[in-house]
Amino acid sequence: MADEDGRRYAPSTARNREPIRDVFAAHGLSTGNVLEIASGTGEHGAFLTEAFAGLCWTYSDIDPEGRASQRAWRDLAGHGRLLGPLIIDASSDDWGEVEGKAWDLIVSVNMVHISPFAATEGLLQGAGRLLKPGGHLFLYGPYARNGEIAPSNAAFSESLKARNPAWGVRDLDLDLRPLASQEGLGLEKVIEMPANNLSVIFKRS
Repeated sequence: MADEDGRRYAPSTARNREPIRDVFAAHGLSTGNVLEIASGTGEHGAFLTEAFAGLCWTYSDIDPEGRASQRAWRDLAGHGRLLGPLIIDASSDDWGEVEGKAWDLIVSVNMVHISPFAATEGLLQGAGRLLKPGGHLFLYGPYARNGEIAPSNAAFSESLKARNPAWGVRDLDLDLRPLASQEGLGLEKVIEMPANNLSVIFKRS
């Protein structure tokens, strides 16, 4: 769904943006410079910068339609704290103009399961490379835990794999944590969210 001004909307965002806002508030993620990877419609950045005056948020995406929507949300924001969108391929080892900057927070919502695993590997490497010491990586989406997966997430994963064999729900403990640890990212908090999703917070050492 899209407005005449170019802003797009995702039904899942309407369901999860307020719970995500509450996690940001409860876990000290409400201030600082934020880089979002795979910003999608741009709704999360618009909503969270409206909720938290201390956030300065930079959009990025490889999808042109996504970037068009992000520009529309940015242009309609009255506060000047929405930046980008940049073209960043998470699987790349060079994220262009964001390299060399120290970020307080890197955010990726619902990307890990709808992309090849190389994108997740690159995301974790990028977070290890670009986050300030003590900075955070915030992930949101469905995950398995230590080989256990909710039936609804298992069915969702199979439907994703039918669309693209490289996609699918990942195991937070078996797939992500070992790679994160190699990049100096420790798992700080896992918060259960609606519809068997998780908010996952890693901290840069």
